[in-house]
Amino acid sequence: MLSTYHEDIKNQICRPSLPVTNALVDPCYTPCGMATEPLRFPNLVTGNARNPQHAARAALYTRYTPFEWANSSLNQYNEADTNRNFSERLRCEAMRVMKETEEKTAVAQRESGRRLGERITDTTFWRNEVATELENMLAETSRLQDTRRALEKAIQDCEPPLHIAQENLYHREGRHGIDLVHDQVEQSLLSEVEQIRSCQCRLKQLHQRVCDQLRCSRAAQQELELDVKSKESALGIDNVAHTLNNFSRGINYYGGIEKYDNTLTTPDSWAENSNRNCQRSQNERIKSAQLRADADNLINTCSNEIWNSWGSTNNAFSRRVAETLEAKGKLQMHLHKVQKEIFDEEKNIELLRKAIIDKSKPLKVAHTRLEGRSHRRAVELCKDDAYNSLVLEVQELEHSLNQLHRKLEEAEAQHQQLLYTQSNLESDLRLKVNSLFIDREKCMGMRRSFPINATIKY
Repeated sequence: MLSTYHEDIKNQICRPSLPVTNALVDPCYTPCGMATEPLRFPNLVTGNARNPQHAARAALYTRYTPFEWANSSLNQYNEADTNRNFSERLRCEAMRVMKETEEKTAVAQRESGRRLGERITDTTFWRNEVATELENMLAETSRLQDTRRALEKAIQDCEPPLHIAQENLYHREGRHGIDLVHDQVEQSLLSEVEQIRSCQCRLKQLHQRVCDQLRCSRAAQQELELDVKSKESALGIDNVAHTLNNFSRGINYYGGIEKYDNTLTTPDSWAENSNRNCQRSQNERIKSAQLRADADNLINTCSNEIWNSWGSTNNAFSRRVAETLEAKGKLQMHLHKVQKEIFDEEKNIELLRKAIIDKSKPLKVAHTRLEGRSHRRAVELCKDDAYNSLVLEVQELEHSLNQLHRKLEEAEAQHQQLLYTQSNLESDLRLKVNSLFIDREKCMGMRRSFPINATIKY
């Protein structure tokens, strides 16, 4: 029987390993590669055939007493009771632990879901806040871009009146003589040019500030857009995580994921980041709104200043043209009078010449009488009344001729002076006509309509 028992043990040990599913029911299951040689116990039946004395001694000394056998049974009973009690306690403790862990797992899962829900609520709130601020920033940026285009148009609109004022100054350099005067019109034109250039300079400076503000606004807008995208992505992830449960598809083990901490912010710093982005955007919007108001005021101010300078220069032109027309009228009147006086003086010269010619015959008669009477003889050469009368007549005629000659010279000199005055008046009249043509036709012709279609906002 012992040999049969050993054979069974050998067969059980050396047989192929069963599947893992039988390892819990097969007491003789041995994993592959771990099979060892069976234990060899003393063979009390066959061993004495080889050495009877040894077998007897072995049988004597390997026997147990009944008391030991009974104690062994009691020990086995006690050990079985102890193991059963301990196993029962372990089972109860395991059941308690399983219930506790299941409760803790459910509570932890509910708490995590609640925290995820709160996080979704907070993220949604800040996403809406940042999105609203982003919409406001986009609208403000669009309005500021319109203001920038209005400033660019205002800068371009300053060029036509500046060009006209410079052209007026250039045309007025075509005046000649005494009309080339630094009058009120030229002062107004120079003031207008300076005013327009000052407006252009201020508009360009404000345009540069608007461009800088646009860059700052775009930077704040980009931060808001990145924040919105990040929060939308986080909302998508948190919503998916919030909807996961124990029966969801795609759940899996990720060993050591709880030890991998890749967080960058805390809830306070996270909220502070969004709040800081919103605050920066609000500050940039306030600056942008102030710049838009400044731009509108400056455009209106520059438009009014340019318009006032334009009107002042036009009024100066009108006054100057009126003065020139008045001077031209007076010149024409004086020229007409001088021409009439020249005509009268020429008639007077002719009369003086005729009078001188008319005095020649009486003088010849008197001279002839005196010469004839000078041929009287002897005592007849008497200084009588006739002689005295003839001498007096000759003297009076010569005195009259001298006076007539002096008057003729004076008349001729005055005639020349009148001709010189006429020439001056005609020259001055030509200057006035030229100045009138420049101021009224060239300059005022360019200034009949204001070259800016400005929309002044009040």
